[in-house]
Amino acid sequence: MKLDNSLKTIISLYIVTVAFWLVLIIIAKYSFTEESSLQSFRLFTQIPLMIIPFVGGILGLKNSMSWGGRKSIMGRSSLFLSSGLIAWASGMIAWNYYIFFTNIEIPYPSFADVGYVLGLLFFIIGISILSKAIGVKFALRNIQGKILLFIIPVIVIIISIYLLINIARGGVLIDISGSYLKLFFDLLYPLGDVVILTVISLVYFLSKDILGGKYKFPVLILLTGFLVFYISDFMFSYTTTNGTYFNGHLVDFLFTTSMFILSAGLLMLNPNFHGENDITNI
Repeated sequence: MKLDNSLKTIISLYIVTVAFWLVLIIIAKYSFTEESSLQSFRLFTQIPLMIIPFVGGILGLKNSMSWGGRKSIMGRSSLFLSSGLIAWASGMIAWNYYIFFTNIEIPYPSFADVGYVLGLLFFIIGISILSKAIGVKFALRNIQGKILLFIIPVIVIIISIYLLINIARGGVLIDISGSYLKLFFDLLYPLGDVVILTVISLVYFLSKDILGGKYKFPVLILLTGFLVFYISDFMFSYTTTNGTYFNGHLVDFLFTTSMFILSAGLLMLNPNFHGENDITNI
């Protein structure tokens, strides 16, 4: 499979990021520098978290035009998935502004959270539209599909309550002593994670017998990216709740990896990428 320039760009950015993380880990392990300098180095791990989804989103928008933009299902899906990456990157732009250009602790909620939440919303819309293109609606016509439509959300909700609330937040979903805006984001983040995991689980289990051909791999890559994103969000909630998170924590590498996987999957979902055999009625 020949890689196009867009995919090569994203892969190159991720390789540089991995190399930087390896150097950072070696410096930390063998104490090659003072703790204050190490903390300064760790701040730079936030830059790829901004660049990779932004570049992936911009290149993804170009992809959506190859599908005909809003005129086709795949075009609309690519448009929203790309917008999700750009929105998430905008959250990281705000986050980087706080850590590099201000001397205050990053507030919660902040403009960064607006970008993250918009990213979640666009991701959910994008993957939902994609499910139409890969034939999920046909799977819902049989009994097995209808059973899965009921069972999967229940399982996901149970798992998410255990992971995102009992473990990650110490059994507390919201802090009623906070502002209404904080309560809003406290509810929205786990809700968004639950919806994303539910949608990708439904897409996978309802379409695995239908999905095939040249676009099977890109779709699976996208679903994997969302799964890694869910795990990253869980780890972030867990480490911030128990006070062990810091800029440059390994959870940031997980987030970076999820943004890379999502970007790569989106760029591979290109009508010109594989050559022959167009995808079905999209």
